[in-house]
Amino acid sequence: MLMMTLLPLWADAQVKFGYLSYEKAFKAMPEYALAQANLEDLKSKYAAELKRVEEEFNRKYEEFLDGQADFAPTILQKRQTELQEILTKNVAFKAESERLLKQAEADTYAPIRAKLQEAIRSVGAEHGYAFILNTDGDACPYIDPEMGEDVTDLVNEALR
Repeated sequence: MLMMTLLPLWADAQVKFGYLSYEKAFKAMPEYALAQANLEDLKSKYAAELKRVEEEFNRKYEEFLDGQADFAPTILQKRQTELQEILTKNVAFKAESERLLKQAEADTYAPIRAKLQEAIRSVGAEHGYAFILNTDGDACPYIDPEMGEDVTDLVNEALR
């Protein structure tokens, strides 16, 4: 009988929740633009070095092709070995530069993401939301606006 009495009260209780696009909020932060500029600068430095070593390899390879008919067998072998070493080093440098760029991106974005996460937590606690959904990637294809609130503006305000 007690359950029958409390059931209507429980049914009327609604969970309050918010939602936002995490990536849009992240990319709207001023820190994101600065981080992007720094990462682009780093990428261009790596790209310039990759281009330089590629041009060096191409130059040496052309010299090898031009002179291979005139080289003594030991010189030919030595030049082939040099070219292989350069190629191996270039491939290793390219792989390492890609790894370092990914690490730099993760390191650069970590404090920005932490700041955004703290703003989302703050908005959730301040406005009494049970949870805040991330709508990126069609994770939530439908949200009833009567039951949930778009908290994008609140989060952006908390970030200021």
